[in-house]
Amino acid sequence: MIDRVIRDRQRNTPNRIAIDDGERRWTYAEIDARSDELARGLRHGERVATLTANTAEHVAVFFACAKAGAILLPLSWRLTAPELAFQLDDAEASLLLAAPEYEPLAQEALALCSVAPERAPRAGAEPSRGPDTDDPLLLVYTSGTTGRPKGALLTHANCFWTNLSFDVATSMRADDVVLQVLPQFHVGGWNVQPLLAWWKGATVVLERDYDAGRALALIEEKRVTTMMGVPATYLFMANDPSFERRDLSSLRLAVVGGAPMPEALLETWQRRGVDIVQGYGLTEAAPNVLCLAPEDAVRKTGWAGKPYPHVDVSLSNEEELLVKGPNVFAGYCRNPEATREAFTANGWLRTGDVAERDEEGNYRIKGRLKDMVVSGGENVYPAEVEAVLHEHAAVVEAAVVGRPDARWGEVCVAFVVLRGAATEEELVTHCRERLARFKVPKEIRFVEALPRSGMNKVLKDELRAVLA
Repeated sequence: MIDRVIRDRQRNTPNRIAIDDGERRWTYAEIDARSDELARGLRHGERVATLTANTAEHVAVFFACAKAGAILLPLSWRLTAPELAFQLDDAEASLLLAAPEYEPLAQEALALCSVAPERAPRAGAEPSRGPDTDDPLLLVYTSGTTGRPKGALLTHANCFWTNLSFDVATSMRADDVVLQVLPQFHVGGWNVQPLLAWWKGATVVLERDYDAGRALALIEEKRVTTMMGVPATYLFMANDPSFERRDLSSLRLAVVGGAPMPEALLETWQRRGVDIVQGYGLTEAAPNVLCLAPEDAVRKTGWAGKPYPHVDVSLSNEEELLVKGPNVFAGYCRNPEATREAFTANGWLRTGDVAERDEEGNYRIKGRLKDMVVSGGENVYPAEVEAVLHEHAAVVEAAVVGRPDARWGEVCVAFVVLRGAATEEELVTHCRERLARFKVPKEIRFVEALPRSGMNKVLKDELRAVLA
């Protein structure tokens, strides 16, 4: 199924540029030929682990797995050797391909594995059989915020349907130039723009890692038309000294995920003439779930929008957002218990996120079930408090967590990064004017930066550890 993406492009537009990685420009014919070569050494159903930055060779490995019916396990190079060894063992990876710069880390991880995978691509004949629609293609490990990471298995069908719905909602074009800065160890590094771009015959400008100043320069130099990032991606670019002088006229659409975009940041990009598409997703949904159209970006600031085409959502009695559709994953690798817990009795995927729905059918994420702060018997969703703090002109970023309190059970503490001058009293007053008293932070701590994961998501467990 997904194997046809590159095969059809090779047949119809072989000389069109598929990837521009800065060092060379790869045509569709070249990526197809290289993936054919790699596929000949792969076995149907085996797990192929990779440890690499974003590269064209990694794309060829992805399509090789698609052609052979193998499963790609893209490992995060930001992890430690013990963390990598756990994922290799948990997935029962049979092959590990590492880029030269990550070879020392790979060797260190392999020394800790129970059964070390093979290390070199094999020579072989054509794969004995190709993929079926429901065969797994991607094995992506979750961040592990609730314990040990779990490997989410995404099938060819999951990837097909999530890209189809993404196209219907955001209209990728054959002449688009896509800037990819999300890492390929994340589901968004494949299913939020890149795979759709190759499906449509567009060009992907592939960055090995993210640098805000370089990203701005590439938009100008390569005439980038669309890109995807988390709010921090756009914040760092907006704060870069070159932001105002860069020519961004080619950039027609910027996709945002991971968290709501603060209104001030949204307006900054809109002043540069860039339409913003905000959304919500999770790895287990491959990942696209909700999408907010550009015309509603200001009117519905803080909202994640309506379900993508072919995706259904609902709210449980506990206001947990539930998802159903052909994009929803097959389950966790070798973990039937966790798979059962991920679904309701009638087959809806449990997201773990608390949400609300307005009369128009838009959804807003209020916070994680586990992040909820219970203060004096009242539920407080940190995302709501953070949104209010972001409204203050001096606040660049804010993250709210709960702290045990002898009187109220829990109270809110805010960690805040400033761009100008503001006092704790000023921000508390700002919150009191906009929030119920029990939601107002009892303490505000000013920090230089918030701790972040490899995907630039705020690590609230680290903030809780500071308070502990």
